[in-house]
Amino acid sequence: MIDAEKAVYGVGRSARLLGVSRSGFYAWKAARAAGPGPRARRRAELVEKVAAAHAASDGVNGAPRILADLREAGEVVSRKTVAKVMRENGIEGISPRRWTPVTTIADGRVHSLPDLVGRRFDRGKLNAVWTSDITYLRTGEGWLYLCAVRDGCSRRVLGYGFSDSLHTDVVEAALRRAVALRDLAAGPVAGVVFHADRGCQYTSNQMATVATELGVLQSVGRTGVCWDNAQQESFWSTLKTEFYDRHEFATRMDAIHAVAGWIETVYNRRRRHSALGYISPVEFETQALTPAAEAA
Repeated sequence: MIDAEKAVYGVGRSARLLGVSRSGFYAWKAARAAGPGPRARRRAELVEKVAAAHAASDGVNGAPRILADLREAGEVVSRKTVAKVMRENGIEGISPRRWTPVTTIADGRVHSLPDLVGRRFDRGKLNAVWTSDITYLRTGEGWLYLCAVRDGCSRRVLGYGFSDSLHTDVVEAALRRAVALRDLAAGPVAGVVFHADRGCQYTSNQMATVATELGVLQSVGRTGVCWDNAQQESFWSTLKTEFYDRHEFATRMDAIHAVAGWIETVYNRRRRHSALGYISPVEFETQALTPAAEAA
């Protein structure tokens, strides 16, 4: 105001009327002419980098994963600063929706499959425990069912299969794909614990035959207890919250191509996992296998 009215009232008179000093006015004017200082420039650069990292994650990542991105790029910054920048600039990660249990169709016969995992999915090495489950995906043509098999240590999706019906074939396809994908450098597949719920697809005679052929040990949790297969439930939450629920798919084939692409390029190779020290499953496996390869 003083600057705008100085031709009429003069700087001294305006300063007295507003209760400020002449020196303060001139200091403000000099600072304005000089432009933003180092601190302001640093904050503006950080805002740009945070926004770019958030955009690169398809608008999904929150402060912890964006912090990991920035630090990998050589940025020296704290988590609190990243969170503050995001909050002040309206940049938000995606939070999971409230969890809703999926009904498991248990088979009617009495079976003797044990729980070999006891919720200890990560045994500290690859090919110790694989977890599996089936979820449903909505499309314009009706439901699409997805079965996935993940390594409990690296969290990598090793195999997956799609079907328009809840048939054991989708589980068999996912498990066979996981066995075919897994490099022997990660350890022998024979003896791996294949853990799932007590759904009829997993407790069927068909899966018993497949498991025996492949040399995997079947394991099941209790019916209706989501924590007995919590790692797989967590994956479904990530898939649907960060990707699937943000899009619409007219056909089952559209959904298959999109989900397969997300699993392979985003989840396995790009998404940072908090339990892995904020690196991707593939990077985690690479780091885990490198010392063994060098020793050999």
